[in-house]
Amino acid sequence: MKRKEFIKRSTLMVAGSMLVPYSATPLNPGNMTQNIRKNWAGNYQYKAPNLYLPGSAEEVSALVKMKDPQKALGSRHCFNNIADSPNTQISLQKLSRMLEVDKENRTVTVEGGARYGDFCEALDQQGFALHNLASLPHITATGACATATHGSGVGNGNLATAVSAVELVTPSGDIVTINREHQDFNAVVVGLGAFGIITKIKLNIEPSYQVRQDIFQELPVEMMADHFDEIMSAGYSVSLFTDWRYKKVSQVWIKRRMDQEISDLGDEYYGARAADRNLHPIVALSAENCTEQMGVPGPWWNRLPHFKMGFTPSGGEELQSEFFIPRENAVDAYLAIEKMSDEIYPHLLISEIRTIKADEFWMSPCYQQDSVAIHYTWKQQPAEVKALISRIEAELEPYGVKPHWGKLFSVDPVALRERYERYEDFLSLARNYDPEGKFRNAYLDKNIYPV
Repeated sequence: MKRKEFIKRSTLMVAGSMLVPYSATPLNPGNMTQNIRKNWAGNYQYKAPNLYLPGSAEEVSALVKMKDPQKALGSRHCFNNIADSPNTQISLQKLSRMLEVDKENRTVTVEGGARYGDFCEALDQQGFALHNLASLPHITATGACATATHGSGVGNGNLATAVSAVELVTPSGDIVTINREHQDFNAVVVGLGAFGIITKIKLNIEPSYQVRQDIFQELPVEMMADHFDEIMSAGYSVSLFTDWRYKKVSQVWIKRRMDQEISDLGDEYYGARAADRNLHPIVALSAENCTEQMGVPGPWWNRLPHFKMGFTPSGGEELQSEFFIPRENAVDAYLAIEKMSDEIYPHLLISEIRTIKADEFWMSPCYQQDSVAIHYTWKQQPAEVKALISRIEAELEPYGVKPHWGKLFSVDPVALRERYERYEDFLSLARNYDPEGKFRNAYLDKNIYPV
């Protein structure tokens, strides 16, 4: 027996029955019910035949040593194949605990499978908060950070900017800690799964705070264009929702911290009228799923997201794409896309526009660039949406558009790589960490590793 195979088999014997795969047979029509695994929205079916659910970092390490190739599976909120594998997925759903609140150094450590909704309320009960949250609390902190997912706010970077350290299981199975002082930190945090599996993540925290959110409807596009910076700076976190019709921005969501000086916005805001009831971003849907509005203060974890943890977020059955451009080009980009409104509207549920502060992560769309993100929540009409995404990318190409890594896009991989200043550094480091390609998959082969 070869030494490498002996080590694999010995590791398997030590790991024992806890590492028996949850689903270890190939997907086939005769066994569809047992083995089908789809993402959150149901638009993507994972091709990996094997799924493991380890209960500790040590079990993750044992699996990493045994299995080849493999990928971590988080909350399954990505709309593409970034978390898929030709062989094995390792789900971290059993690793969902908040482990430690370090009050002196103001950090919280959570396991790699913890969703924001799993620990934020408990963190608040200890008197602390995160600086920002995404619109959904249903996603894992590690997955959100690895793909540069974000909230909103001219002074807020993406969610990865809260990271102070990660515990990483490398392709060799070693468990290492990479903190901000580590030379590889800015590559590994927004790492797209290329370096290993993150089993713990440490986030910076601050004292708890309350937030109120006020909603305004029917903002004239002309007013938005003339006062974009003032509108997007009106709160700690601001979102514009639009269906691109009637020269109107459908809704303006302004979230403001109660520990900061705030003023009365009145019943009219740059030509938009104050909402007289709670609203869903998709107006036809019930606002029951949404966090409280109408200026009622509440804890940060229950106001910064748009949706409540215990309810179906957004529209549920949908597709998503999102594109980042430099903030100074926001109005020009909006007006360019608005010209496509007749094409877009029949296939759209809603669009959201947010601002994100620049960061230093090599593969972040906001690397050293204050950005605006234009997000699309689409109806599940794959062929039509695919064609529209290509058209939108072409309209935004003059602005150096960068797509969200976890959502649908069709930007040519060569062109995409050219838009990242640290791409060659990232590629070199990924090859150094994973020379045998244990964590490579079709997604990384297409978008990161050149042919």
